[in-house]
Amino acid sequence: MKKILAASVLALLTAPAFAAEQSMDKMWGDAVAKLRVQDAGRGQLFNDGNYAMFIHWGLYSLLANKVDGKTYYGIGEWIMHPRMAGIPVEKYKALAKEFNPINFDAADIAKLAKDAGMKYIVITAKHHDGFAMYDSKACDFNIMKATPWAKDPMKELAEACRMEGLGFGFYYSHNQDWTFPGGSGGPKVDANGSAANFDDYFLKKCLPQVEELTTQYGRIEIIWFDTPGNMPKKYVEQLVKVVRQNQPHALISGRAGHDLGDYNTLGDMEVPHRNVEGMWESVDTTNDSWAYAWYDQYWKTPKVILSRLIACVARGGTYMLNIGPASDGSVPERCQRTLRASGEWIRSYPQVVYATEASPWGHALPWGDVTVKGNTLFLAVFEWPGSGKLYLPGLETKIKSVRLLTKTEPKRVSYQSLNAWTVFDLPYLAPDHPVSVIEVELEGLPKVDQSFGIDPNFGTEIPCEFAVVEGAKLTQKRWMEKFGEWKAVYHAHEWSASGKALFEVDVPMAGDCNVSLEYAGEGRLVWRVAVEGGESIQNEQNSSHNYQEFPIGWINFPAAGKYKVAVSCVEGNLKSASLKAIRIVPVRCSGRWEISRSMRE
Repeated sequence: MKKILAASVLALLTAPAFAAEQSMDKMWGDAVAKLRVQDAGRGQLFNDGNYAMFIHWGLYSLLANKVDGKTYYGIGEWIMHPRMAGIPVEKYKALAKEFNPINFDAADIAKLAKDAGMKYIVITAKHHDGFAMYDSKACDFNIMKATPWAKDPMKELAEACRMEGLGFGFYYSHNQDWTFPGGSGGPKVDANGSAANFDDYFLKKCLPQVEELTTQYGRIEIIWFDTPGNMPKKYVEQLVKVVRQNQPHALISGRAGHDLGDYNTLGDMEVPHRNVEGMWESVDTTNDSWAYAWYDQYWKTPKVILSRLIACVARGGTYMLNIGPASDGSVPERCQRTLRASGEWIRSYPQVVYATEASPWGHALPWGDVTVKGNTLFLAVFEWPGSGKLYLPGLETKIKSVRLLTKTEPKRVSYQSLNAWTVFDLPYLAPDHPVSVIEVELEGLPKVDQSFGIDPNFGTEIPCEFAVVEGAKLTQKRWMEKFGEWKAVYHAHEWSASGKALFEVDVPMAGDCNVSLEYAGEGRLVWRVAVEGGESIQNEQNSSHNYQEFPIGWINFPAAGKYKVAVSCVEGNLKSASLKAIRIVPVRCSGRWEISRSMRE
């Protein structure tokens, strides 16, 4: 099933009718455009579409993170929770009388998703607050019965998705329910004052509602369960059974719990640095909050959206990007604008995103990233080299041809070898924005050396998770910038006096490099950086609880080739020291390194 479309496209491209370059480019676009819900097999929109729309919309959207005149900063869908506004159940349920989304337009939202290049939509049918955004017979706390609007937007959106050729799916919070007796985080007694347990919630509300969602809205691509917590396995098994019986072609999210889902969902807002095996998705949002928050105007630009989308695809996964409509059902104009702009780029270069395989490098490159179709590499260049040279490290498969793709006619690109590197000759100005694409056709399947190359134009940042750590711990750390807005890093910490993090690098030519480290800690710390078998430098810098980049100094690589660079924390509060990444930037003094002055700007 996986990558069926890619194989069919490659077969078409070998036919004589597609010998002309422009015909080939058109065929890529035509073929991926046919990836529609009515033709897709189970999971194909997930595997080959690689891009989806998430929608967080509910009663919480009415508050928009403001309660009794006070703004609560963080994710809006948790506004009721004691860790935010702590709204009592009855007061929260009474808000439904004010919820009147007169500007909701299902056709407009489906069109927005399609314009953005997304292949399916997943929307919150019921979040943790327990309010159902559809006509539920199992519980009257729903948009049809409790609001003056009295419509079922899920029916309208399901039909609009079908009209646009998009897949459709539901988010359902199966464990948490803060307003129904017995739900996790909900009331402990029912309306009669009798004790309520999880069975009361599960049998009276959760299970019947999942039955409703999987039988009343036509074909469903995904049922996206969330936050299973300590929910016993027997309950998840019953939900999975209902989905399998009613929607046998639907996928079940990994957050169902107990490894009963069909794929893995990474942490909120997490885009991985290294390739991830198996079926997985990253869930992200267009600004900071999932649900609408009145103050949140930190929108992702088209360049940021595309960089995170292509990073997920290049790591082997799928990217689901969220919008948070306002309580009236409208989508913020800035959100629409940035989605449509990134979608316009995708329509020009669909072969980079749809039905692709992960990058053989296993990680991003300093100027961008790489996706693959068979013997063809697509280099997505986000940082255009002003030197006119693009450096590709470690490619071992022989090149057949190279073209610079544009929205009009592709242009042939010359190239040469430099030690273990391939150097492409490019125009000094990028042909497209925010991303330019270079197509590299190989004589066989791509084989590469995955070592981090020190790029002559931009230098190279290497996250600590790629290091071999001795005498310290290497673990993932997650924290919130605001409530529910997650950040995550792999860091080397709890350093011993002999601890070190070893980074393997490949330099294309001899010369000096400027080394800096990104770290956090307490007080002044002394770090040592050493080329094994070569020069060693060290320096003292201050630190803080926030990760910051500090210069250490210049270090010399006496010849082109592979090196191991060791980083050690040697003085100060070693237990507090937390290393996130190393950055190595070639120094241009004698012209031996061809390097752009804009590399850090």
